[in-house]
Amino acid sequence: MLSFDPASREYVGLNCIDGQFVSSGQTLSVDNPASGKQVAEQALASHADADRAIAAARRLIDSRELIAMRPVERGRMVRKMGDFLLENRKPIAELLAQESGKPYWEASIEVEGAARYFEYYGSQADTFEGRSIPLGDSYYDLTEYEPRGISLQIIPWNFPLEMAARSLAPALTTGNACIVKTPELDPLSSCIFALAAGAAGLPAGAVQILCGHGHDLGAYLAGHRGIDQIVFTGSVPTGRAVATQAARNLVPAVLELGGKSAAIVCKDVDIELLVENVRWGIFFNAGQVCSAMARLLVDRTIYSDVLEAVNALAQGLQLSHSPSSPSETSTTRMGSMINTAQRDRALGMVQAATEAGARLTTGGTFQSQGAFLTPTVIDGVTPGMDLFQQEVFGPVLAVTPFDSPETAIRYANGTDYGLVSGVFTQQLDQALWFSKRLRSGQVFINEWFAGGVETPFGGYGQSGYGREKGREALLNYVQTKNIAFRITQ
Repeated sequence: MLSFDPASREYVGLNCIDGQFVSSGQTLSVDNPASGKQVAEQALASHADADRAIAAARRLIDSRELIAMRPVERGRMVRKMGDFLLENRKPIAELLAQESGKPYWEASIEVEGAARYFEYYGSQADTFEGRSIPLGDSYYDLTEYEPRGISLQIIPWNFPLEMAARSLAPALTTGNACIVKTPELDPLSSCIFALAAGAAGLPAGAVQILCGHGHDLGAYLAGHRGIDQIVFTGSVPTGRAVATQAARNLVPAVLELGGKSAAIVCKDVDIELLVENVRWGIFFNAGQVCSAMARLLVDRTIYSDVLEAVNALAQGLQLSHSPSSPSETSTTRMGSMINTAQRDRALGMVQAATEAGARLTTGGTFQSQGAFLTPTVIDGVTPGMDLFQQEVFGPVLAVTPFDSPETAIRYANGTDYGLVSGVFTQQLDQALWFSKRLRSGQVFINEWFAGGVETPFGGYGQSGYGREKGREALLNYVQTKNIAFRITQ
């Protein structure tokens, strides 16, 4: 079995095309955002490399090698990919932490989360069934699911392993060939998927890994006539560009484009429970989470108590300056942002909000070394401010009071996004009343990020379309074929 050797890093920084690790010459530097020091050079894939990868994937699809397997056998291979990640958890997490700036404990959670997708979807392979349709004694009619073909998966930098696993696992389970366009900011650990596919026995062409800039390689792949389906997670402008390319070629796309999610805090809230969820909701991964708890809408009768509690939480978090060290296991440590450009954008939004009348109560500072932004809380953010409306993608919590449930709903639904939302209350009727009225694809009650791989995920409005995770995600990667025949005897 192949292994991942963190000392030699034989495969780190290479692309994988048709079962071979290659470099086409041009490279980019991948730096540790916590220190600014180079981690490694990453090979950039050319358009010719992309053409070769698509040709290899097409050969595999045309051979029917994957689709001809018994589903249980294909599912076992998918599950083995997850096993490979877990067997190499420590070196993968160390490399991921170095290139992304997240502390080791967060990187380890991501590796385990990625493995879970392969376990879950691999176990679905032989239960994903078609159906028969009764048309009377003279006919048999049945439906079956066929793979789309070549699935292009454009992966974001905030969770490069988990987001790739989220689309790779269901795509492979249903017999597709996958091309992963890695994020250029932290692409190094993505080689593990090619290694895992090889170790699991998947044929060449099933999993190919390409790194390149989004405006170049990403755009070329998204517009390529050889692609049969696209999965994209990222910004709204880039999502529109991907959707336009998909529409030109008449191929389906799944888009997850972020959010500005709100948690509604009712007056009967358990404040200790709320604070624990704020820690995970907005300060995990330095707030660089599409479904982050970006806004806290608080009943005015308890506003001052909640504000005091979340400020104490933010002030108690420490920055993790040695992210790849396994000793960085404390959940009181927060990593850096992905680079100084993202940090400075977040700082600009904080400054604009304070100039518009909001009050900075904690954080909002940076250090001379690394891309760190201190955990930040801003009081009195109003609907007219950009900080209320636009995604920061950083560790910045906007806190706003409300005076009635109707106002809370209006505030929560008052952005262009609709990815997730949440309600914190001890009254079931109240929780369900809010849940029915919140315009989002998922509602968390008393636990932010409740659910898991098994629960469908996707947004309303500018948060994109399609659903990932859960059994519903399998439908992204198949077409339904109907076969009808008449009995002539």
